[in-house]
Amino acid sequence: MTTTVEPDSEPSPETRPEPQSRVGSILKYDVPASLVVFLVAVPLSIGIAVASGAPIMAGLIAAVVGGILAGILGGSPLQVSGPAAGLTVVVAELVNQFGWGVTCAITVLAGAVQVLLGMSRIARSALAISPVVVHAMLAGIGITIALQQIHVLLGGESESSAVRNLLAIPTSVANGQWPSIVVGGIVVVLMFVWPRLAGVSGMMARVTKVPAALVAVVTATAVSIFFSLDVERIELPGNLIESLSFPIMPDGQWSAFATGVITIALIASVESLLSAVAVDKMHSGERTNFDRELMAQGAGNMASGAIGGLPITGVIVRSATNVKVGAKSRASAILHGVWILIFSVLFISIVELVPFAALAGLLVMIGVQLIKLADIKIANKTGDIAVYAVTVVGVVALNLLEGVLIGLALSIILVLRRVVWAKVRAEETVDGTWRVTTEGSLSFLALPRLTHVLSTVPAGTAVTVHLGVDFLDHAVHDALNEWMRQHELGGGTVKVEEVGTASMAAAAEGPPKRGSATVRSSLAPWRAWQLKGDVAQEDSPAALRPVLSGVAEYHRTHAPNIRPHLEGLTDNQDPDTLFLCCVDSRVMPNTITSSGPGDLFTVRNMGNLVPAQGQDCSVEAALAFGVDQLGTSSVVVCGHSGCGAMKAVLNGPENAADASVAEWLGYGMASLDAYRSGHVVGRQAAELGFGEADQLAMVNVALQLQTLTRHRVVGRANAEGRLRITGLFFDIPTARVLQIGTQEVTVLDPAACPQKSDA
Repeated sequence: MTTTVEPDSEPSPETRPEPQSRVGSILKYDVPASLVVFLVAVPLSIGIAVASGAPIMAGLIAAVVGGILAGILGGSPLQVSGPAAGLTVVVAELVNQFGWGVTCAITVLAGAVQVLLGMSRIARSALAISPVVVHAMLAGIGITIALQQIHVLLGGESESSAVRNLLAIPTSVANGQWPSIVVGGIVVVLMFVWPRLAGVSGMMARVTKVPAALVAVVTATAVSIFFSLDVERIELPGNLIESLSFPIMPDGQWSAFATGVITIALIASVESLLSAVAVDKMHSGERTNFDRELMAQGAGNMASGAIGGLPITGVIVRSATNVKVGAKSRASAILHGVWILIFSVLFISIVELVPFAALAGLLVMIGVQLIKLADIKIANKTGDIAVYAVTVVGVVALNLLEGVLIGLALSIILVLRRVVWAKVRAEETVDGTWRVTTEGSLSFLALPRLTHVLSTVPAGTAVTVHLGVDFLDHAVHDALNEWMRQHELGGGTVKVEEVGTASMAAAAEGPPKRGSATVRSSLAPWRAWQLKGDVAQEDSPAALRPVLSGVAEYHRTHAPNIRPHLEGLTDNQDPDTLFLCCVDSRVMPNTITSSGPGDLFTVRNMGNLVPAQGQDCSVEAALAFGVDQLGTSSVVVCGHSGCGAMKAVLNGPENAADASVAEWLGYGMASLDAYRSGHVVGRQAAELGFGEADQLAMVNVALQLQTLTRHRVVGRANAEGRLRITGLFFDIPTARVLQIGTQEVTVLDPAACPQKSDA
């Protein structure tokens, strides 16, 4: 039996590891992981400082603070913090406007804002920002960084804005200096190729665990030294201790200063929290405490700014690396900061060997990697491509804050449009009457559209208004009533079908309320919607009205949507699965498998039985045709709870009122014998709390699977690997599905298995 256990956010006292085991885990997992993250962080931190226009050591200072302080205090145990590419554009603008000392003050105050936000426990609210805006923001930053650093790679100087950098590319290419191009080109090529070498051989897979950024920068630097290339190299004033500086308050421009504080605080917070969410998806350990993480990021920024470091955030590149190389606790992030501190104090002279062109190549690739094709595909698929494009253009052409605000404004407008926009259409039916169909939310914002459509309905006609809406306010109520009055005065008739959760009467009696969903759907039984409005076919026999009413509703709502799928099935069928289930009206094969036309070759009989040795020609013909002629890839036997056939088998088939029913139920006696002999599937069903009849129903599925494995057609196809056989069990009260094998019950949704008992 399969079960699922959700991890606790904190280990219980009984399960919390002993100090000795924690030390062993740190030595085995976290120390090696910290060394890898350290090797990734050093070149990235230096490169981000260069791109930000800040002192180069500011990047390493921020990496140390982010690793040690944010690592100790953070609410995301496996997240690694440090200077992030996402803030380079903002920091560069602040440095250009205020100078480095004032930018440090902005970082300190931004950290204080983050601490206050964390203390107010609204950290999760930051996640309300549309992910497409964040993805587009990062893409815009990536484009800006790439446009800026391509000039340095070519041996020139970058311009003051992304637009100017774009326009100046032809000039820089024409005046390109080949030593810089060679050095930067080596970095670009290695950054692209190195991760892809893992699939070449087992040895290369081990070698490529060395970070691509480190390999690229070291190789390019070695080439520049070996061939004595004339390239500009990094110059440092001293080691990390000697580079510490302190914040300075501005003499004026307080409005711009405050804007900078808010911008840094918000962007750093959102990027950190989104990174923490992504990290949580990569492991199954302790979950993030978002408020604590935000306060830790704030404390880190206050400390980093106070000693001359760049702003810090949770960085997904370092965090993902940390998880992938096996880190188990926050010790890895802390130790990576310690290694950077040691390196920055004792071995900083190594950095002065690195050419600026090598860092430019690194930054170009970082910028390009921020533009993710998957994000663009998702935005296009979800209808948010306009938000993505506008945000990217805004960030690149204007600045980061204005671009993000424009993107947020557009995303809010689109959300409001999708929420309040109602589909309203009028069409003439084949009998000359008119139908006005509404779907969605009908508010006063929809009145222009609604009144326009109603005006197209000819006077004096018979009209049916189909209200399939989940929201209807008083303004719409008044408009519809007035139109109906005028239409009837003109000799027409109006009939209203209220098939949604919002009604005309409710709109007149009190404040409008949004319903949970439209009641009418392909899943709702007739009684859930046909009694709400006068939708019966009055000219039809009473016994046929539910069916004909359902057919009419199908033509109105489902036929247009399903028609494109049926066009490809006009001449033949190609189902994937042969689905054998009970004739019980509550069992819905297509619904419980989320399948559509052409997916299931369905066979139904009382008790979902497969008579052995070909005793029933109907089942035999269906199995032979489905497997041999249609080539289905699987056969599924589906039983269900509360099965009348299984209850009758328990009571004795001979007691059935009809002789043919009794004869058919006799095929279920083998299942009853197996159940009473203590079949393992029956025992597992009992452990899950199911009653006797449901236990028998599950054993019955298991017995039919055994019969199929010996079947002359199905068994042969299964043995040849052309077909797979499995069982399902539909639990009607909870609307959940379990998987049944010949020897086991698999709980596909553990939350759906409360204690059962037969009624």
